Amino acid sequence: MNVGFISLGCSKNLIDTEITIGRFKEHNYKIVNDETKADILVINTCGFIDSAKEEAINTILEMAEYKNKRCKYLIVMGCLVQRYYDELVKLLPEVDLWIKLDEYDILWDKIDDLVRRDIVEKSKTKKITKISEIPPMPMFSQEEYLDRTVTTGSNYAYLKIGEGCSNRCTYCAIPYIRGPFVSRKKEDILEEAKELAKKGIKELIIIAQDTTKYGIDIYGKNCLAELLEEISNIDGIKWIRFLYSYPEGITDELIDLVATNPKIAKYFDIPIQHISDTVLKRMNRKTSKKQIIELISKIRNKIPDVTLRTSLMVGFPGETKEEFNELLEFVKIAKFDKLGVFKYSKEDGTPAARMDKQIHGNTKTSRYNKIMKEQQEISKENLEKKIGKKYEVLIENISFDGRYYIGRTIENVPDIDGLVYIKNNEKLKRKELINKFVNCKILDVNSYDLIGEII
Repeated sequence: MNVGFISLGCSKNLIDTEITIGRFKEHNYKIVNDETKADILVINTCGFIDSAKEEAINTILEMAEYKNKRCKYLIVMGCLVQRYYDELVKLLPEVDLWIKLDEYDILWDKIDDLVRRDIVEKSKTKKITKISEIPPMPMFSQEEYLDRTVTTGSNYAYLKIGEGCSNRCTYCAIPYIRGPFVSRKKEDILEEAKELAKKGIKELIIIAQDTTKYGIDIYGKNCLAELLEEISNIDGIKWIRFLYSYPEGITDELIDLVATNPKIAKYFDIPIQHISDTVLKRMNRKTSKKQIIELISKIRNKIPDVTLRTSLMVGFPGETKEEFNELLEFVKIAKFDKLGVFKYSKEDGTPAARMDKQIHGNTKTSRYNKIMKEQQEISKENLEKKIGKKYEVLIENISFDGRYYIGRTIENVPDIDGLVYIKNNEKLKRKELINKFVNCKILDVNSYDLIGEII
C-alpha cells in the first residue's frame, strides 16, 4: 500500500513524522508524495495556537476528500489529537484512526489493527486537565530514532534531545500536551548523530522545547554544553547549532563553548517573549529585564560576531500601552539580528486564558505591525554591515531562472532566517555547486537576504 504524509507544526513534530515514516518503510509500505496516489494518508498535527489548530482541521477535511477516491484510511496523530481527542472523534468521523502522543509507544499496534483487520481501537485514556497530573509522554525507542527517514534533504537534519516542557509559562499549552521535560540519554543522542553523519548530513540542528534544560532531569545538571562539545567531535559534521535556549539556562560554559568551538554556530536563539518586568511576571517567566539585558551584553562582549535571534509576544492579557512601548523601545535598542513576533493566542486550560483584560485583536495586530516594521529596518541595517565581508556558504538550490545559486551561511537557520543569493557565473554548470560549500563575498542586501558572488 502507498502511504502519504503531511507534517504540520514545529521541527520537533517533524522528527515524530520522520520516525513514523521509517516505521511504515520498515513494514514494506511505499511512501508517496502525492495524496492522489496514497492508500493511507497520515497527518501529524499541531495544537499549539489557534492558527495552527485551524490549519490542522482544514488539512484533515481536505485530505478526507480523497477517501471518496483512492484513499482507504485517514490517520491523524500529534498534538491536536492529544489535546482535543474526545471532541475530534465526534467532530470528524471521516478519520479512521486517531493517535495521541501518549500512544506513540503502541502506535504501530494501533495502525496494524486498523490496516490489517479494519479495527479502530478507541482510546480509553482518562482526560487529564491538571498539569501536576500529566505524566511524561512515552518516547519513541532508540531504534525508531535511528531508523527515521530524514525529510529535510541531504545537508541538514534536526536532532531532538528532549521531549515536553516543565517551564509552565502561563500562556503555553505545551506542558499540557506533551508533559514535563524529559531528556534523552546522551549515548543515544550521540549514536543518532553519528548515524546521521554517516548518511552525509553536514549540519545538525539541536532542538527541544527548551534545550538549556537538557540533562537536569537525568544527570542532575545542565549538560547542553557538554553534549554539544561531544557532538562536535563527530567526523563529517561541519555545522552544529542549537535552538530554543531560554535565557535563564544560558551558562557561561555554554557561551564560552560557542565562542571557541569552530563547528558550533555563533548563534543564540533566545525566546525572551517580553521585556517589561510586570508582563514577564504575569507570563511566569524566570528572568527580569535587567537579567535579559545583562545576558545579551555578556554574549556580545564574549562573541562580537554573534547572531542573536529572539521571539516576542504582543497582546498578552493586561499588556498596557506603556508596557508595549517599553518592549518597542527595547527592540530599537537591542537590535536583534533575527526577530519573530507572535500575537497572543488564548489557549484552553492555560492560566493566561483565565486572566482579566484580554487584549482586542485589532490592538494585537497594530502592536505586531509596529514591531515588525521597526525590525525590518534593523535587519537591513545589520545586514548592510556585512557588505564587503567574506563568508562560507552552503549552496542548496538554484533560482528558477538560473541567475542565482541560493544558499545559507552558518548564521542562517533553514526555513526561518534569510538566504544568500549568489550570482551564477555562466562558466559554471548549473548543478555543479549544489550541496557544496563555497567562499562568497557579499555585494548587496535587501531586508532579510544577502546578495553575493563566489570568490
